Amino acid sequence: MRWAITLGAGSAIFVFGSALAQPAPSSIRPEVRPVADTVSRAQSLDPVVIAQPSVARPQARPVALAEQAAADAGFQDWISGFRARASNQGISGAVFDRAFAGVRYDPDVIKRDRNQSEFTKTIWDYLDSAVSDSRVRNGKAALREHATTLDAIEARYGVEKEVVVAVWGLESAFGAVRGSNDVIRSLATLAYDGRRGAFFEAQLIAALTILQSGDTSPRNMTGSWAGAMGHTQFMPTSYLEHAVDFTGNGKRDIWSDDPTDALASTAAYLARFGWTKGQPWGVEVTLPDNFNYASANRKNTRSPAEWARLGVVGVNGKPVRDHGPAAILLPAGGQGVALMIFDNFGVIERYNSADAYVIGIGHLSDRIGGAQPFRGDWPRGDRALTYSERKEMQRRLTAAGFSTQGIDGRIGPKTLDAVRAFQQSQGLAADGYASLGLLNRLR
Repeated sequence: MRWAITLGAGSAIFVFGSALAQPAPSSIRPEVRPVADTVSRAQSLDPVVIAQPSVARPQARPVALAEQAAADAGFQDWISGFRARASNQGISGAVFDRAFAGVRYDPDVIKRDRNQSEFTKTIWDYLDSAVSDSRVRNGKAALREHATTLDAIEARYGVEKEVVVAVWGLESAFGAVRGSNDVIRSLATLAYDGRRGAFFEAQLIAALTILQSGDTSPRNMTGSWAGAMGHTQFMPTSYLEHAVDFTGNGKRDIWSDDPTDALASTAAYLARFGWTKGQPWGVEVTLPDNFNYASANRKNTRSPAEWARLGVVGVNGKPVRDHGPAAILLPAGGQGVALMIFDNFGVIERYNSADAYVIGIGHLSDRIGGAQPFRGDWPRGDRALTYSERKEMQRRLTAAGFSTQGIDGRIGPKTLDAVRAFQQSQGLAADGYASLGLLNRLR
């Protein structure tokens, strides 16, 4: 499966291993959104209070101020150069100057961008939060409160309202945590920083284009530290391509307290990438004792009837209904929940390419619609590998003759193939799960 979930308004990352590892062609933004419920305690504290003992402040503060001043100076020079490039792409000087009025370099954005790979969370811990009882209750309440609007959106775009509400719930806790960063400042800082400069400069041009269209104003354009905006956290380029004015007031307003345009834009986005109404994203299944784990591969699709002949059936013991070609997904290897996934799984991936996110959206939508929790267990005695442990696993696999084609700390398709090959060589179930137990065996 996909190897990372980066956060929007939050600041943690979730990393998982899986038997499936086919990347989605694209997603709505480069970072995976938080499981947003409330603003974290750390965000509400004065950083000086929680960072250093008082004795360290007299020495640290002048250095920090000097670094900030140097960064600001370089940043302002960069803005001057960027102004000409923006003009060449059709951004008026007046729009540019209003957008950048008072904008300074934001070191916190760079800190968040740099630290994404350091924190990990297991898929079951992620789902415990993503599909918590409180989120399910809030989702059902949102479904009732906005029933008329959601029914109209579903009728126009053919995307079930429960799915739209689930995206809303995971992206911003139903509008409660939309991100308060100045998007122009965040994107400009990331573009200036240079690590992904070209990408973020393109997003910044798109943000300026949105301002030039009059859909919102510079300081009202707020969002995550990485520039994701509104109730359902669109990046600026995705906004330009897919946002809609469902209210008919002449603006595609995803920032308003009224979520209508944001929810409709999400449905329009999913519809654009081929959502099939009535088809589940996935169904929990049980596997036979002799299941061939190598067949749990995204490229290996069969009809539910064919899977049933191989012993893969629903948790009710009956064959899964025929919703089209399906693959088997094992998000925690052979010891966790098993899923039969359909084409709509891939459509949600276009919103965010991490499998855990897709499962979170899908399962939350099912629960909001009245379904029960997963019946299967998770290997809760296990824990996620740290960034350094993931790199160690890649090094050890490669040294043992199972090349991961690079040492980057990302548990992607090539690493999972190497894991599976190593498991087969050891007579283990080749479920492709990059666990701590597997790393210990490699040691």
